[in-house]
Amino acid sequence: MGAAIGEILPLALGVAISPIPIIAAILMLLSPRARVTSVGFLLGWVLGIVVAVTVFTLLSSILPEQDSDASNPAKGTIQLILGALLLLLAVGQWRKRPRRGVEPAMPKWMQAIDKMTFPVAFGLGFVLSAVNPKNLLMGAGAGVDIGSAGLAVGEIVLVIAVFTVIAASTVLVPVVGYLVAASKLRDPLDALRGWLEKENAVIMAVLLLVIGVSLIGKGIAGF
Repeated sequence: MGAAIGEILPLALGVAISPIPIIAAILMLLSPRARVTSVGFLLGWVLGIVVAVTVFTLLSSILPEQDSDASNPAKGTIQLILGALLLLLAVGQWRKRPRRGVEPAMPKWMQAIDKMTFPVAFGLGFVLSAVNPKNLLMGAGAGVDIGSAGLAVGEIVLVIAVFTVIAASTVLVPVVGYLVAASKLRDPLDALRGWLEKENAVIMAVLLLVIGVSLIGKGIAGF
């Protein structure tokens, strides 16, 4: 089980460092309905992560079992494909980075955050974690690692829980922190939001590049 946790840690961090959901959570915390929308977004975000990883874990568990010292071409091929897709996304993110002196364009749905209700915020959190291509690919990579590790059911549940806690931490911490000490966090959150908006494309490009190369390395090792 320890080996499986080690395999999924970089992917969990990749989901956690995604700037867009962090920005969305911060905007909700700075909105008039902060407590309602932020909690809804957090619950949707966590559920989406769990669903994505669980689905790919179940799918990858049907791969033929291999000895730890034997090659696993099926798993290796999947990891190569996932790694290549992440590299393509990295290139796309790098090309989208704003030119110097140009304000970055953020998604239009962020302008409607002030008017969001709990169900809408919940749905947004779920979509950004379970359907967003970047996070979906990383969830798929984690599911392949977990499902092909030959773990017992209880161990699989625990590994998925570890992945979820780490992946959701960057949304969980600000939301919980705001609920506890709202007045002290408004200025730091606003400053963090501004920085993430400017560096969003670069952060994601570097992140996807590193994780994509890592998955390709794992895939090559599977042959």
